[in-house]
Amino acid sequence: MGILSGNQQDEPMHYGEVFGLWTYLTGIKGVISAYQTYMNHVGDADLFKLIEDMVDDARREELEIEQVLKENGVGLPPSPPERAYSNPEEIPVGARFNDPEISALIGRDIATGLVACSQIIGESTREDIAMLFGQYHTNKAQAGAKLLRLNKEKGWLVLPPLHMNTPHPV
Repeated sequence: MGILSGNQQDEPMHYGEVFGLWTYLTGIKGVISAYQTYMNHVGDADLFKLIEDMVDDARREELEIEQVLKENGVGLPPSPPERAYSNPEEIPVGARFNDPEISALIGRDIATGLVACSQIIGESTREDIAMLFGQYHTNKAQAGAKLLRLNKEKGWLVLPPLHMNTPHPV
């Protein structure tokens, strides 16, 4: 039996896996903090619920990744403080994120998260880590589909210019 066989949790993580997990965890901690702030600005109940669900998913990811890193003797990145709750109506209009802006920022985060998960999957030699990030990738893709549907329903989807003039074969 070689080093890459047997119980996955007994295999050492290579430096790429350590860096990938540590960096992803740092990003997740930032996402939780940012989304808590967005929740203070959002006015739409459906968008609020989506953000709330995404924070719950991010917290679950945070705990799972922290556990893997701890088990492998890797120090954890610092966590930002929890955000206080506020009433969106108390935030001045010029200082407040509007719902379409928040939705666009979340869409960007989902796309970035999908790429990050794919990269970690591709770099992993430990199957347990690859499978964990496969789950995260699937969850993010589902959140992206929900966000797309919400953007369409609310009229927030901004389309790029449509290419209507396609060349005709000669």
